Amino acid sequence: MKFRVRKTEKLSGVAKIPASKSHTIRAVVIASLADGRSKILNPLYSQDTLAAINACRLLGANIQEYSDYMIVDGFGKNIVNPEKVIDLQNSGTSFNLICGVVSLGNFEVILDGDDSLRSRPVEPLLCALRKLGAEAISIHGNGKPPVKIKGPIHGGKTVVDGINSQFVSSLLISTPCVAEDTEINVINPCEKPYILMTLRWLDEQNIRYTASDDLSHFYVSGGQSYKSFEKKIPGDWSSATFPLVAAAITDSELLIDGLDINDVQGDKKVLEYLKRSGAIISEEVAGIRVKHNNLIGNKIDLNSTPDALPAMAVLGCVAEGKTELVNVPQARIKETDRIKVMAQELSKMGANIQEIEDGLIIYQSKLKGTIVDGHKDHRVVMALVLAGIVAEGETIITTAESVSVTFPEFFQMMKSIGASIEIEND
Repeated sequence: MKFRVRKTEKLSGVAKIPASKSHTIRAVVIASLADGRSKILNPLYSQDTLAAINACRLLGANIQEYSDYMIVDGFGKNIVNPEKVIDLQNSGTSFNLICGVVSLGNFEVILDGDDSLRSRPVEPLLCALRKLGAEAISIHGNGKPPVKIKGPIHGGKTVVDGINSQFVSSLLISTPCVAEDTEINVINPCEKPYILMTLRWLDEQNIRYTASDDLSHFYVSGGQSYKSFEKKIPGDWSSATFPLVAAAITDSELLIDGLDINDVQGDKKVLEYLKRSGAIISEEVAGIRVKHNNLIGNKIDLNSTPDALPAMAVLGCVAEGKTELVNVPQARIKETDRIKVMAQELSKMGANIQEIEDGLIIYQSKLKGTIVDGHKDHRVVMALVLAGIVAEGETIITTAESVSVTFPEFFQMMKSIGASIEIEND
Protein backbone atom coordinates (compact mmCIF):
# COMPACT_ATOMS: atom_id res chain seq x y z
CA MET A 1 0.00 0.00 0.00
CA LYS A 2 1.13 3.56 -0.74
CA PHE A 3 0.16 6.99 0.54
CA ARG A 4 -0.15 9.81 -1.99
CA VAL A 5 0.31 13.13 -0.21
CA ARG A 6 0.13 16.67 -1.56
CA LYS A 7 1.06 19.95 0.03
CA THR A 8 -1.51 21.09 2.59
CA GLU A 9 -1.42 24.71 3.68
CA LYS A 10 -3.77 24.48 6.63
CA LEU A 11 -4.98 21.78 9.03
CA SER A 12 -7.79 22.24 11.53
CA GLY A 13 -10.12 20.41 13.85
CA VAL A 14 -9.54 17.70 16.44
CA ALA A 15 -6.96 14.91 16.17
CA LYS A 16 -8.06 11.89 18.21
CA ILE A 17 -5.10 9.94 19.58
CA PRO A 18 -5.19 6.15 19.97
CA ALA A 19 -4.40 4.40 23.24
CA SER A 20 -0.80 3.86 24.27
CA LYS A 21 0.95 0.86 22.74
CA SER A 22 3.51 0.72 25.55
CA HIS A 23 0.89 0.80 28.30
CA THR A 24 -1.35 -1.71 26.52
CA ILE A 25 1.44 -4.28 26.15
CA ARG A 26 2.47 -3.89 29.81
CA ALA A 27 -1.18 -4.24 30.83
CA VAL A 28 -1.60 -7.47 28.85
CA VAL A 29 1.64 -8.98 30.20
CA ILE A 30 0.99 -8.07 33.84
CA ALA A 31 -2.66 -9.15 33.66
CA SER A 32 -1.47 -12.49 32.27
CA LEU A 33 1.03 -12.89 35.11
CA ALA A 34 -1.71 -12.09 37.63
CA ASP A 35 -4.09 -14.45 39.38
CA GLY A 36 -7.71 -13.71 38.59
CA ARG A 37 -9.58 -11.61 36.04
CA SER A 38 -8.40 -8.18 34.90
CA LYS A 39 -10.28 -5.62 32.83
CA ILE A 40 -8.28 -3.34 30.54
CA LEU A 41 -10.28 -0.32 29.38
CA ASN A 42 -9.54 1.58 26.15
CA PRO A 43 -6.79 -0.78 24.95
CA LEU A 44 -4.97 -0.27 21.67
CA TYR A 45 -5.69 -2.98 19.13
CA SER A 46 -2.83 -2.84 16.66
CA GLN A 47 -0.35 -5.29 15.14
CA ASP A 48 2.09 -4.79 18.01
CA THR A 49 -0.43 -5.22 20.81
CA LEU A 50 -2.09 -8.18 19.10
CA ALA A 51 1.34 -9.84 19.00
CA ALA A 52 1.53 -9.54 22.80
CA ILE A 53 -2.05 -10.77 23.21
CA ASN A 54 -1.42 -13.83 21.05
CA ALA A 55 1.81 -14.63 22.91
CA CYS A 56 0.10 -14.46 26.30
CA ARG A 57 -2.71 -16.69 25.03
CA LEU A 58 -0.17 -19.30 23.99
CA LEU A 59 1.32 -19.14 27.50
CA GLY A 60 -2.04 -19.82 29.13
CA ALA A 61 -3.96 -16.55 29.47
CA ASN A 62 -7.63 -16.44 28.49
CA ILE A 63 -8.07 -13.10 26.73
CA GLN A 64 -11.39 -11.80 25.41
CA GLU A 65 -11.33 -8.74 23.14
CA TYR A 66 -14.17 -6.24 22.96
CA SER A 67 -14.34 -2.94 21.11
CA ASP A 68 -13.45 -0.72 24.05
CA TYR A 69 -12.15 -3.13 26.68
CA MET A 70 -10.38 -6.45 27.17
CA ILE A 71 -10.86 -9.21 29.75
CA VAL A 72 -7.77 -11.18 30.80
CA ASP A 73 -7.88 -14.29 32.97
CA GLY A 74 -4.26 -14.62 33.97
CA PHE A 75 -2.15 -17.74 34.29
CA GLY A 76 -0.37 -16.41 37.38
CA LYS A 77 2.69 -18.55 38.03
CA ASN A 78 1.26 -21.50 36.08
CA ILE A 79 2.73 -20.68 32.70
CA VAL A 80 1.75 -23.15 29.97
CA ASN A 81 4.28 -24.63 27.55
CA PRO A 82 3.18 -23.22 24.16
CA GLU A 83 4.77 -26.20 22.36
CA LYS A 84 5.14 -24.02 19.26
CA VAL A 85 7.16 -20.99 18.17
CA ILE A 86 5.82 -17.72 19.59
CA ASP A 87 5.74 -15.23 16.71
CA LEU A 88 6.00 -11.65 17.95
CA GLN A 89 5.84 -10.27 14.39
CA ASN A 90 7.25 -6.72 14.36
CA SER A 91 6.82 -5.91 18.05
CA GLY A 92 10.11 -5.35 19.86
CA THR A 93 8.36 -4.38 23.09
CA SER A 94 6.31 -7.57 23.08
CA PHE A 95 9.32 -9.70 22.18
CA ASN A 96 11.52 -8.38 24.97
CA LEU A 97 8.86 -8.47 27.68
CA ILE A 98 7.77 -11.99 26.69
CA CYS A 99 11.41 -13.13 26.90
CA GLY A 100 11.24 -12.32 30.59
CA VAL A 101 7.88 -14.05 31.01
CA VAL A 102 8.93 -17.34 29.38
CA SER A 103 12.12 -17.39 31.47
CA LEU A 104 9.87 -18.09 34.47
CA GLY A 105 8.85 -21.47 33.03
CA ASN A 106 10.76 -24.73 33.23
CA PHE A 107 10.44 -25.61 29.55
CA GLU A 108 12.08 -24.52 26.31
CA VAL A 109 10.40 -21.80 24.24
CA ILE A 110 11.37 -20.37 20.85
CA LEU A 111 10.49 -16.74 20.13
CA ASP A 112 10.69 -15.29 16.63
CA GLY A 113 9.41 -12.41 14.54
CA ASP A 114 9.46 -10.86 11.09
CA ASP A 115 12.54 -9.76 9.15
CA SER A 116 12.65 -6.40 10.93
CA LEU A 117 12.50 -8.00 14.37
CA ARG A 118 15.19 -10.47 13.34
CA SER A 119 17.52 -7.52 12.67
CA ARG A 120 17.34 -6.14 16.21
CA PRO A 121 19.93 -7.05 18.86
CA VAL A 122 18.66 -8.86 21.97
CA GLU A 123 21.90 -10.39 23.27
CA PRO A 124 22.11 -7.98 26.27
CA LEU A 125 18.78 -9.33 27.55
CA LEU A 126 19.72 -12.96 26.86
CA CYS A 127 23.00 -12.45 28.73
CA ALA A 128 21.18 -10.95 31.71
CA LEU A 129 18.77 -13.90 31.80
CA ARG A 130 21.66 -16.37 31.64
CA LYS A 131 23.21 -14.74 34.71
CA LEU A 132 19.94 -15.52 36.51
CA GLY A 133 20.07 -19.18 35.53
CA ALA A 134 18.17 -19.41 32.26
CA GLU A 135 19.38 -21.06 29.10
CA ALA A 136 18.98 -18.23 26.62
CA ILE A 137 20.58 -18.25 23.18
CA SER A 138 20.24 -16.62 19.80
CA ILE A 139 19.51 -19.57 17.51
CA HIS A 140 21.58 -18.19 14.61
CA GLY A 141 24.39 -17.10 16.93
CA ASN A 142 24.15 -13.44 15.91
CA GLY A 143 22.62 -12.05 19.11
CA LYS A 144 19.28 -11.47 17.34
CA PRO A 145 15.96 -13.34 17.04
CA PRO A 146 14.95 -16.08 16.80
CA VAL A 147 15.90 -17.04 20.35
CA LYS A 148 15.55 -20.13 22.51
CA ILE A 149 14.91 -19.69 26.24
CA LYS A 150 14.55 -22.30 28.97
CA GLY A 151 14.00 -21.29 32.57
CA PRO A 152 13.31 -21.02 35.32
CA ILE A 153 15.39 -18.03 36.33
CA HIS A 154 16.25 -17.57 39.98
CA GLY A 155 17.29 -14.57 42.03
CA GLY A 156 20.80 -13.24 42.35
CA LYS A 157 22.81 -10.58 40.57
CA THR A 158 22.66 -9.67 36.91
CA VAL A 159 23.87 -6.92 34.60
CA VAL A 160 22.15 -5.56 31.51
CA ASP A 161 23.01 -2.98 28.87
CA GLY A 162 20.35 -0.27 29.04
CA ILE A 163 20.70 0.86 25.41
CA ASN A 164 17.18 -0.57 25.03
CA SER A 165 14.91 0.20 27.98
CA GLN A 166 12.81 -2.85 27.15
CA PHE A 167 15.61 -5.10 28.39
CA VAL A 168 15.39 -3.43 31.80
CA SER A 169 11.58 -3.52 31.85
CA SER A 170 11.61 -7.23 30.99
CA LEU A 171 13.76 -8.00 34.04
CA LEU A 172 11.77 -5.72 36.32
CA ILE A 173 8.49 -7.39 35.38
CA SER A 174 9.69 -11.00 35.61
CA THR A 175 12.00 -11.00 38.66
CA PRO A 176 9.35 -10.30 41.35
CA CYS A 177 7.88 -13.72 40.47
CA VAL A 178 10.98 -15.75 41.43
CA ALA A 179 11.54 -17.02 44.97
CA GLU A 180 14.76 -15.12 45.69
CA ASP A 181 15.66 -11.42 45.62
CA THR A 182 17.29 -10.03 42.48
CA GLU A 183 19.85 -7.26 42.03
CA ILE A 184 19.89 -5.65 38.58
CA ASN A 185 22.73 -3.37 37.49
CA VAL A 186 22.08 -1.34 34.34
CA ILE A 187 24.91 -0.10 32.17
CA ASN A 188 24.09 3.12 30.30
CA PRO A 189 20.37 3.37 31.06
CA CYS A 190 18.56 5.02 28.11
CA GLU A 191 14.91 5.82 27.38
CA LYS A 192 14.36 6.34 31.10
CA PRO A 193 10.68 7.35 30.85
CA TYR A 194 9.86 3.84 29.63
CA ILE A 195 11.60 2.36 32.67
CA LEU A 196 9.62 4.76 34.84
CA MET A 197 6.45 3.58 33.10
CA THR A 198 7.25 0.01 34.11
CA LEU A 199 7.98 1.12 37.68
CA ARG A 200 4.60 2.89 37.76
CA TRP A 201 2.93 -0.41 36.90
CA LEU A 202 4.93 -2.16 39.63
CA ASP A 203 3.91 0.53 42.11
CA GLU A 204 0.23 0.04 41.25
CA GLN A 205 0.74 -3.67 41.91
CA ASN A 206 2.48 -2.98 45.24
CA ILE A 207 5.58 -4.78 44.04
CA ARG A 208 8.49 -4.26 46.44
CA TYR A 209 11.71 -2.93 44.92
CA THR A 210 14.28 -0.18 45.33
CA ALA A 211 15.73 1.89 42.52
CA SER A 212 18.65 4.30 42.35
CA ASP A 213 17.87 7.84 41.26
CA ASP A 214 19.68 7.36 37.95
CA LEU A 215 17.92 4.02 37.28
CA SER A 216 21.22 2.16 37.06
CA HIS A 217 20.59 -0.16 40.02
CA PHE A 218 17.52 -2.06 41.18
CA TYR A 219 16.87 -4.48 44.02
CA VAL A 220 13.70 -6.53 43.55
CA SER A 221 12.27 -8.62 46.37
CA GLY A 222 11.42 -12.19 45.42
CA GLY A 223 8.39 -14.30 46.22
CA GLN A 224 5.88 -11.76 44.99
CA SER A 225 2.88 -12.07 42.69
CA TYR A 226 0.70 -9.89 40.50
CA LYS A 227 -2.95 -9.20 41.23
CA SER A 228 -5.89 -8.71 38.89
CA PHE A 229 -6.81 -5.09 38.18
CA GLU A 230 -9.02 -2.73 36.23
CA LYS A 231 -7.29 0.13 34.43
CA LYS A 232 -7.92 2.55 31.58
CA ILE A 233 -5.12 2.92 29.05
CA PRO A 234 -4.17 6.56 28.35
CA GLY A 235 -3.56 8.03 24.90
CA ASP A 236 -0.25 7.42 23.15
CA TRP A 237 2.12 10.39 23.25
CA SER A 238 4.37 8.75 20.62
CA SER A 239 1.45 8.66 18.18
CA ALA A 240 0.45 12.20 19.17
CA THR A 241 3.85 13.45 18.01
CA PHE A 242 2.71 13.33 14.39
CA PRO A 243 -0.37 15.60 14.52
CA LEU A 244 1.46 17.87 16.98
CA VAL A 245 4.32 18.34 14.53
CA ALA A 246 1.90 18.53 11.57
CA ALA A 247 0.20 21.56 13.11
CA ALA A 248 3.53 23.21 13.95
CA ILE A 249 4.99 22.91 10.44
CA THR A 250 1.87 24.13 8.59
CA ASP A 251 -0.19 27.28 9.04
CA SER A 252 -2.53 25.42 11.34
CA GLU A 253 -4.22 25.10 14.71
CA LEU A 254 -5.17 21.68 16.06
CA LEU A 255 -6.68 20.29 19.22
CA ILE A 256 -5.11 16.97 20.24
CA ASP A 257 -7.60 14.82 22.15
CA GLY A 258 -7.08 11.76 24.33
CA LEU A 259 -3.80 12.54 26.13
CA ASP A 260 -2.96 12.57 29.83
CA ILE A 261 -0.46 15.30 30.61
CA ASN A 262 0.33 13.60 33.94
CA ASP A 263 1.24 10.25 32.41
CA VAL A 264 4.87 9.08 32.57
CA GLN A 265 5.25 8.60 28.81
CA GLY A 266 8.49 10.19 27.67
CA ASP A 267 7.19 11.52 24.38
CA LYS A 268 5.14 14.20 26.10
CA LYS A 269 8.51 16.01 25.99
CA VAL A 270 7.62 16.72 22.36
CA LEU A 271 5.56 19.62 23.74
CA GLU A 272 8.76 21.06 25.18
CA TYR A 273 10.62 20.51 21.91
CA LEU A 274 7.88 22.30 19.96
CA LYS A 275 7.76 25.22 22.39
CA ARG A 276 11.54 25.64 22.14
CA SER A 277 11.20 25.59 18.36
CA GLY A 278 8.60 28.37 18.48
CA ALA A 279 5.23 26.61 18.29
CA ILE A 280 2.43 27.86 20.53
CA ILE A 281 1.19 25.14 22.89
CA SER A 282 -1.62 25.40 25.42
CA GLU A 283 -3.18 22.86 27.75
CA GLU A 284 -6.97 22.99 27.83
CA VAL A 285 -9.70 20.91 29.42
CA ALA A 286 -10.54 19.48 25.99
CA GLY A 287 -6.95 18.59 25.15
CA ILE A 288 -3.64 20.02 23.93
CA ARG A 289 -3.89 22.89 21.46
CA VAL A 290 -0.99 23.56 19.11
CA LYS A 291 -0.68 26.59 16.83
CA HIS A 292 1.82 27.29 14.12
CA ASN A 293 4.38 30.02 14.65
CA ASN A 294 7.71 30.81 13.03
CA LEU A 295 9.92 27.83 13.85
CA ILE A 296 13.56 28.19 14.84
CA GLY A 297 16.13 25.42 14.82
CA ASN A 298 17.76 24.36 18.09
CA LYS A 299 19.66 21.47 19.68
CA ILE A 300 17.46 18.73 21.11
CA ASP A 301 18.60 15.76 23.20
CA LEU A 302 16.35 12.86 22.19
CA ASN A 303 17.82 10.17 24.44
CA SER A 304 14.60 9.68 26.38
CA THR A 305 12.36 10.05 23.29
CA PRO A 306 13.90 8.10 20.39
CA ASP A 307 10.52 7.55 18.73
CA ALA A 308 10.25 11.31 18.18
CA LEU A 309 13.29 11.41 15.88
CA PRO A 310 11.51 10.83 12.53
CA ALA A 311 8.91 13.55 13.08
CA MET A 312 11.42 16.00 14.57
CA ALA A 313 13.67 15.46 11.54
CA VAL A 314 10.84 16.80 9.35
CA LEU A 315 10.35 19.76 11.69
CA GLY A 316 14.06 20.49 11.28
CA CYS A 317 13.54 20.88 7.53
CA VAL A 318 10.97 23.62 8.19
CA ALA A 319 12.63 25.43 11.11
CA GLU A 320 14.83 28.42 10.38
CA GLY A 321 18.57 27.76 10.68
CA LYS A 322 20.03 24.54 12.06
CA THR A 323 18.35 21.79 14.06
CA GLU A 324 20.46 19.20 15.89
CA LEU A 325 18.91 15.95 17.09
CA VAL A 326 21.50 14.32 19.34
CA ASN A 327 22.27 11.65 21.96
CA VAL A 328 19.92 9.10 20.45
CA PRO A 329 22.09 6.27 19.07
CA GLN A 330 19.41 3.74 20.04
CA ALA A 331 17.29 5.10 17.16
CA ARG A 332 19.50 2.93 14.96
CA ILE A 333 18.16 -0.30 16.49
CA LYS A 334 14.43 0.23 16.13
CA GLU A 335 12.30 -1.15 13.28
CA THR A 336 14.94 0.37 11.03
CA ASP A 337 18.08 2.43 11.51
CA ARG A 338 15.91 5.52 11.77
CA ILE A 339 18.85 7.92 11.72
CA LYS A 340 20.12 6.53 8.43
CA VAL A 341 16.68 6.06 6.91
CA MET A 342 15.38 9.57 7.68
CA ALA A 343 18.56 11.14 6.31
CA GLN A 344 18.25 9.01 3.18
CA GLU A 345 14.56 9.63 2.46
CA LEU A 346 14.47 13.33 3.32
CA SER A 347 17.55 13.83 1.13
CA LYS A 348 15.52 12.46 -1.79
CA MET A 349 13.07 15.30 -1.14
CA GLY A 350 15.84 17.92 -1.18
CA ALA A 351 16.59 18.19 2.54
CA ASN A 352 19.97 19.50 3.67
CA ILE A 353 20.45 16.80 6.29
CA GLN A 354 23.55 15.21 7.75
CA GLU A 355 23.73 11.88 9.54
CA ILE A 356 25.95 11.83 12.64
CA GLU A 357 26.75 8.91 14.91
CA ASP A 358 24.07 9.67 17.49
CA GLY A 359 21.56 11.70 15.52
CA LEU A 360 20.96 14.18 12.73
CA ILE A 361 21.87 17.74 11.77
CA ILE A 362 19.25 19.41 9.60
CA TYR A 363 19.16 22.80 7.92
CA GLN A 364 16.04 24.59 6.74
CA SER A 365 15.20 23.15 3.34
CA LYS A 366 12.58 23.45 0.62
CA LEU A 367 11.22 19.96 0.17
CA LYS A 368 9.95 18.62 -3.15
CA GLY A 369 7.61 15.71 -3.56
CA THR A 370 8.97 12.46 -4.92
CA ILE A 371 8.76 8.71 -4.32
CA VAL A 372 10.12 7.75 -0.89
CA ASP A 373 10.48 4.42 0.89
CA GLY A 374 8.72 3.91 4.23
CA HIS A 375 11.02 0.94 4.95
CA LYS A 376 8.12 -0.94 6.59
CA ASP A 377 8.60 1.32 9.64
CA HIS A 378 5.39 2.87 10.95
CA ARG A 379 7.08 5.96 12.39
CA VAL A 380 9.11 6.56 9.24
CA VAL A 381 5.97 6.32 7.10
CA MET A 382 4.06 8.76 9.31
CA ALA A 383 7.01 11.18 9.37
CA LEU A 384 7.24 11.10 5.57
CA VAL A 385 3.54 11.99 5.42
CA LEU A 386 4.44 15.12 7.41
CA ALA A 387 7.18 15.85 4.90
CA GLY A 388 4.67 15.39 2.10
CA ILE A 389 2.24 17.98 3.45
CA VAL A 390 4.95 20.68 3.37
CA ALA A 391 6.64 19.59 0.13
CA GLU A 392 5.90 21.06 -3.29
CA GLY A 393 4.09 18.65 -5.57
CA GLU A 394 3.16 15.07 -4.77
CA THR A 395 4.92 12.64 -2.43
CA ILE A 396 4.39 8.90 -2.75
CA ILE A 397 5.26 6.82 0.33
CA THR A 398 5.67 3.05 0.08
CA THR A 399 4.90 0.40 2.74
CA ALA A 400 2.18 2.64 4.15
CA GLU A 401 0.38 -0.39 5.60
CA SER A 402 2.97 -0.44 8.41
CA VAL A 403 1.15 2.38 10.24
CA SER A 404 -1.19 -0.33 11.57
CA VAL A 405 1.61 -1.40 13.94
CA THR A 406 0.68 1.41 16.36
CA PHE A 407 -1.77 3.82 14.69
CA PRO A 408 -4.35 1.89 12.61
CA GLU A 409 -6.51 5.01 12.16
CA PHE A 410 -3.67 7.29 11.08
CA PHE A 411 -4.97 7.79 7.53
CA GLN A 412 -8.49 8.60 8.73
CA MET A 413 -7.13 10.98 11.38
CA MET A 414 -5.01 12.88 8.84
CA LYS A 415 -7.96 13.12 6.44
CA SER A 416 -10.22 14.38 9.24
CA ILE A 417 -7.95 17.34 9.98
CA GLY A 418 -7.68 18.31 6.32
CA ALA A 419 -4.51 16.67 5.03
CA SER A 420 -4.39 15.97 1.29
CA ILE A 421 -3.70 12.25 1.52
CA GLU A 422 -4.98 9.25 -0.40
CA ILE A 423 -4.37 5.52 -0.36
CA GLU A 424 -3.14 3.61 -3.38
CA ASN A 425 -3.13 -0.17 -3.21
CA ASP A 426 -0.17 -1.98 -4.70
